[in-house]
Amino acid sequence: MPSQRKTSAKAASAASKVLKDGRTSKTSKTAAGSALSQRAPKKK
Repeated sequence: MPSQRKTSAKAASAASKVLKDGRTSKTSKTAAGSALSQRAPKKK
């Protein structure tokens, strides 16, 4: 059974910065979006 890994808060923060930066490549933004999509949902 594969483990379900989630993106860490530090990695998610870095990915968010990549998405907000207009100078990054499409490939970088794709990777950042993928990382954020694996982020665990915030607890209420």
